[in-house]
Amino acid sequence: MNARKWRKRLWSIVSTAAVAAVVAFAVLLVGVRLLGIQVFSVISGSMEPEYPVGSLIYVKEVDPSAVKVGDVITYVLPNNTPSTHRVIRIDEENQHFYTKGDANSVEDAPVHFKNLIGKPIFRIPLLGFAAYFIQHPPGMYIAIAGGAVLLILVFLPDLLRKEKKQDKTLPDEGGESTKG
Repeated sequence: MNARKWRKRLWSIVSTAAVAAVVAFAVLLVGVRLLGIQVFSVISGSMEPEYPVGSLIYVKEVDPSAVKVGDVITYVLPNNTPSTHRVIRIDEENQHFYTKGDANSVEDAPVHFKNLIGKPIFRIPLLGFAAYFIQHPPGMYIAIAGGAVLLILVFLPDLLRKEKKQDKTLPDEGGESTKG
């Protein structure tokens, strides 16, 4: 195999792997929403060691009646920030969960049933760092630029190949094209 064909094959493998990685990452972040699963990044150590900082957690919606003491739940705080902590007791009458982070010494303010998002069903360690980065500027802009560069790099060889083929087709003096 000559050097040009080898480079072309290597480029094909690298670009295919890069596109596959981007698509897999997108499915892990966004595609699971089709299954009713929300994705959150763990940005504090309040649930360590079970949910280390930087983990990506996948949360499935559940009815408040399905939550038991000892379950970990994800809910919305009054400032619209999601939080994930363990249920330490339930007040059915007033419709409140009482939660506490595993690494915290103090229990949280009561969480109303209507603020429940769901229960985490699995996690991917460290992927939350990347997800958090690309969901907030400047990471968002870097991700968009990186995606654009990746698309250009994937399609550029094909565009250049077509341009070379057009250059080889030159019109002769009679106005007809001849292959050169």
